[in-house]
Amino acid sequence: MTLSKEDVTSAAHDLFEAEKSGKQIGLLSLRHPDMTMDDAYAVQDALTAHKTAAGRKVIGWKIGLTSKAMQQALNIDIPDSGILFDDMLFENGATVPKGRFIQPRIEAEIAFVMKADVPTQNVTRADVLAATDHVAPSIEILDTRILRKDPVTGAARKIFDTIADNAANAGLVLGGERHAVDAVDLRWVGAIVTNNGEVEETGLGAGVLNDPVESMVWLARRMAQYGQQIKAGQIILSGSFIRPLECPPGSNIEADFGAFGKVTCSFE
Repeated sequence: MTLSKEDVTSAAHDLFEAEKSGKQIGLLSLRHPDMTMDDAYAVQDALTAHKTAAGRKVIGWKIGLTSKAMQQALNIDIPDSGILFDDMLFENGATVPKGRFIQPRIEAEIAFVMKADVPTQNVTRADVLAATDHVAPSIEILDTRILRKDPVTGAARKIFDTIADNAANAGLVLGGERHAVDAVDLRWVGAIVTNNGEVEETGLGAGVLNDPVESMVWLARRMAQYGQQIKAGQIILSGSFIRPLECPPGSNIEADFGAFGKVTCSFE
């Protein structure tokens, strides 16, 4: 790590306040040009401490940047991860109140709901399958408490900014359908995503590290490196197979996964 404890604490405080106020902060990667991946996760951990101290409860994890296109856009070759909190969970069909988020976007994903803890040593595909209660269609709501681009230099946010900002996570909507994890080839589970009835994106589960189960294995192994673990009862968003879609006020989103289910939400 290159950041001091004070740097980490300050960055986490600024992100916490940005979420509360709805006012974005500047790029942490400009504030700390030598920032590393470990620094970014340290800020994320400190931000999590702020949120749990405020009474929010951890309900799961999200995996991001699982597609080749998104990795290339940020000049990385691995995914990232963030934490899901209880106040992020919206009912299927929910309307997101105006002003709840700063610059909301959505992605379509396959969610895993766990019935057992995933081991922390030498995690395998079989371990993930055995620990999964069911899979379901879902929408992830993204937001950014950090500017996407610096107005002075034109510099774009980097992976370090995104990770520190809880991997840009803001909310999730779970579909009502539940499927056994081995009942269908998740590589072929896809969705047609529309906004106000117009098709915006389509994709298949194979866009997530070739298989959403492999994405789960990646997360379990990464968490083990940081002394963390996927726990029974948690929801895991396995990664998006579409590009993020902007959701300005008046957006009505539908992610139609066909036989796998349907998820909707709208934005005031």
